Amino acid sequence: MRLLKSLALLAALANVAALAQAPNVADVVDPDTVTAKRFDMGKMWTFEDPPVEYFAEAYQFEPSDEWFENARLSALKLVNFCSASFVSSGGLIMTNHHCVRGRLNGVARDDENLLRDGFYAATLADERPMPGLYVDQLVLIEDVTEEASEIVDEGETFEERLRKEEEAIQTIEARAKDDDDELEYRVVSLYNGGKYSLYGYRRYTDIRLVFVPELWTAKLGGDYDNFTYPRYGLDCAFLRAYEDGEPADVDDYFSWSPAGAKEGEPVFVVGNPGNTDRIKTVAQIQYDRDHRYPKYVPLLEAVYNVYHELATESEEIDFDLVARLYTIGNGLKVYSGMYDALLDEEIMARKRDFEKKFKAVVQNDPALNELYGEAWSELEAIQPKKKDVEDAMFGYSLNPYLNSKYFFVASDVVSYARQLRLPEDERDEAYREENLDATIADMVSADIDADLERRRLAAQIDYIFPYLPEAPLKAAWYGTETGLAAADKMIAASMIATEASLDSTLRLSPDAILALDDPFVQFSLARDEAIGELAPKLRTFAASEAHYERLLGKALFAVYGETIPPDATMSLRIADGVVSGYRYNGTRAPYKTTFYGALDRYHSFDGVFPYDLPKIWENLPADFDPGTPLNFATTNDIVGGNSGSAVINTKGEVVGLAFDGNIESLPNTYVYTTERNRTVAVHSAGMLEAIGDLYDAKRLFDELRTGELSD
Repeated sequence: MRLLKSLALLAALANVAALAQAPNVADVVDPDTVTAKRFDMGKMWTFEDPPVEYFAEAYQFEPSDEWFENARLSALKLVNFCSASFVSSGGLIMTNHHCVRGRLNGVARDDENLLRDGFYAATLADERPMPGLYVDQLVLIEDVTEEASEIVDEGETFEERLRKEEEAIQTIEARAKDDDDELEYRVVSLYNGGKYSLYGYRRYTDIRLVFVPELWTAKLGGDYDNFTYPRYGLDCAFLRAYEDGEPADVDDYFSWSPAGAKEGEPVFVVGNPGNTDRIKTVAQIQYDRDHRYPKYVPLLEAVYNVYHELATESEEIDFDLVARLYTIGNGLKVYSGMYDALLDEEIMARKRDFEKKFKAVVQNDPALNELYGEAWSELEAIQPKKKDVEDAMFGYSLNPYLNSKYFFVASDVVSYARQLRLPEDERDEAYREENLDATIADMVSADIDADLERRRLAAQIDYIFPYLPEAPLKAAWYGTETGLAAADKMIAASMIATEASLDSTLRLSPDAILALDDPFVQFSLARDEAIGELAPKLRTFAASEAHYERLLGKALFAVYGETIPPDATMSLRIADGVVSGYRYNGTRAPYKTTFYGALDRYHSFDGVFPYDLPKIWENLPADFDPGTPLNFATTNDIVGGNSGSAVINTKGEVVGLAFDGNIESLPNTYVYTTERNRTVAVHSAGMLEAIGDLYDAKRLFDELRTGELSD
């Protein structure tokens, strides 16, 4: 029954978290006295024009062109969601455990559970292929601003310009592919279209698993400790790139620093931050605060509770369920953290002050004002107009993590019926007569966890359906009921909620299926009709915002140039900072933590989920030193997408592996601060100590120390 204790623990920790985030009296400020800071727009510098003079000023370090080139070529993008790096000449790749954990059990064999037990390939032959994973190495950068802008400016309306931007991107990428088809190309819009760069990537598609620790070791503390610091997670994974069946032979990689990061040391995060909205106006940010986050935070809380209850109701741990729980929990903390940040008057005051000064420069310059001066007022006017449309779209939204599977089944059923209405030769292959039985069998065999879907449906009814505009339609589905009672009413009225009823339904005529008095089918039909009306309106608002944000981006670039980096675009950046603890809760967080802290966490919480550790921790090897640094904190500027980024020193050596930020870093989407905002990384010395002396992964240990492939 050890997992059941975690429900009480969740409540206790929620109270602690609330206290921890309450402002101290000493922190209360007068917003009228707040001013914008030099780096409020961030430090996510591009490799096109890195700020060498600033690095020299701040750190007495002036990196060479060769230093930047090695950093660029050593850094990798992992698919389109994480960062990674080469860390040996043999194609060894470093990234985070949480960047690959969703694929681990998919490559497990026989009775293996790689989330539970981890994985180590003792020999090269044991390295495990991971289908679908690939990494991209940025090898070409070309300024295509003039070419792209000429095409975009051909558009006469906002929507035409948005389409023209897509056309420009496709045209330039196709041209580049014709010139050299060995690379993958992407045109990146920087400064919201103020600048365009063509990036050419060398793609490695044969990626194999070398080492991952157990889930508990990688994410000790689970969602309770997510976005906290001090932190105690070995959130690392090592992969290898292969070419023609052999380990890739790479010239550029980050060498390893056995000593790792020290307090006060300048360090650089090299990775692919996903998205920031720092160029947004105050009016746009206030809209997000007042209308966007109030929808998502309670929904994510409700769905998180669904997964948490299921994960803790049994003594047997469902690792796939726990992994999904962590994904939802991460999203919940991101949204709630950003929402709290926008309720912080100091942060909003900093944004107002920057906007006031930026707007004054533009509007006091006749030439700039003619080109860009109307952007702020137009963006402000758009915000209230889009609310009803966005609310309705939210009500009809479908997300596989948040919504019940019954709605996705219903959507498939509607598509099936519409296909069968078509003449045989116009149907998709799966719906032709000879394939129908197989298609029906596939649809009927959909894996439905009735308990999970009932609970997710209740959350959807309570937190998404209130935004649906059609009240009579909702009344037909579940009347005045809410929560589980409403969910039970919908499921009881459905003819697709069980395998048997779904099979029978699919044997009906297409017209009969589409006429079913089934709440999920009727929702799907209503959704299709509503989306058809709402989507064009939403595109119009999006095109208008994109146009004026492009003007803002051009104005920002015209006024500040490269002294302000562009918003994150999941493209390669280098962010500077220093290794540093910070003040919090009336005390001070240390710049580093050690394995002793992980052991203390385990014993202090009696090994209760999610503070349990694998058995390997119960009898530590004699050579293992628990005093070795495990995690550390820095002031570097990161957001989602930076997971898996190398943290390097001035020598270009790996001193850490970025895997998270603290709760104070979540305002990063809108404004970068250094007071308590911290990147959290796995220490290079800690990774070596664990790999070499805890897991006895000698081959990997030797390769990290030498940078050479070990037999």
